[in-house]
Amino acid sequence: MKMKTALTIAGSDCSGGAGIQADLKTMTMHGVYAMSAITALTAQNTTGVRGIQEAAPDFLQQQLDAVFQDIYPDAVKIGMVASGELIRVIADRLRYYDAKNVVVDPVMVASSGSALMKTDAVQTLIEELLPLAVLVTPNIPEAQVLSGRTIENKEDMMAAAKEIGDRYRCAVLLKGGHSVNDANDLLYAEGKLVWFEGRRIHNPNTHGTGCTLSSAIASNLAKGFTLTESVGRAKDYISDALSAMLDLGRGAGPMQHNFGLSGPYAREAE
Repeated sequence: MKMKTALTIAGSDCSGGAGIQADLKTMTMHGVYAMSAITALTAQNTTGVRGIQEAAPDFLQQQLDAVFQDIYPDAVKIGMVASGELIRVIADRLRYYDAKNVVVDPVMVASSGSALMKTDAVQTLIEELLPLAVLVTPNIPEAQVLSGRTIENKEDMMAAAKEIGDRYRCAVLLKGGHSVNDANDLLYAEGKLVWFEGRRIHNPNTHGTGCTLSSAIASNLAKGFTLTESVGRAKDYISDALSAMLDLGRGAGPMQHNFGLSGPYAREAE
C-alpha cells in the first residue's frame, strides 16, 4: 500500500513549536510521509521572534522542484511566507505541477505578536495563493484583513467567512480562538456554513496553534478524507493534546496551544 505524502512550505522555528518543525511532527503523527520546503529561517521561541532570514527565491524553487519531481505530494500546506517574491515562486510551482489539496494558513503575525509577513506580501498572497487553495485557515485578525470586515461576534464571523470564500473561490475555516464566540470555528464550503462547536481549554502554551491545525487538515486530505471530515479530525487531534496539558517548562510543544477546539460535533449554520 502506497504511503500518502504531504508537503509543508513554511518557515523554520528553531524552538520546534511552530512552523516547519510543528508541521513535520504533525504530519508524521498522522501517518503520512512529510516533506518540507523552507521559506525562511527564524530565530524564535515561545516568547517572540528575534530574527528572520528569508530563503532566496531561486533556492525555494529548487526545493519545490526537487520534491515534486521525485515524491509528488498528496497535499500541500503553506504557512509562513514573508515576501511577495517568495509567494509568486510558490504559486508558479504549484500551478506548474498542478498541486492537489492545497491548504493555506495565512500566517501574518506570530502568537507572540511579532510580524511575520511584509505588508506588500498580503496582497500577493490574496492574488496568487488563495485561488489555488482548497482551504484557507485564517484566525480572527487575519480574516479581518482578508475580508475587510470587523469581526466581533458570531454573525460577523459568518459574514466574513462568506466574503472570503466567495471572493477568492476557496473554502474557509475561520478560527474563533481570539475571544470570539467561545472558540467555535466556522467552515464555509460550497455555499454552506458549518460550525464546529468547542469548549475553550485553558492551556498556557500558545505557540504553533495554526501550524499544527492546518498541517493536520492537509494530512487528512492527503489520506482521502473529505474537507469536513479532515477539519473535524484535525480539531479532535489538537483538542486531545490541549486536554493533556503537556508542558515543556517555559516553552510549548507542537501540540500545545491557546486554541479552543471542538470535539467531533459539527452542525450546519442556521
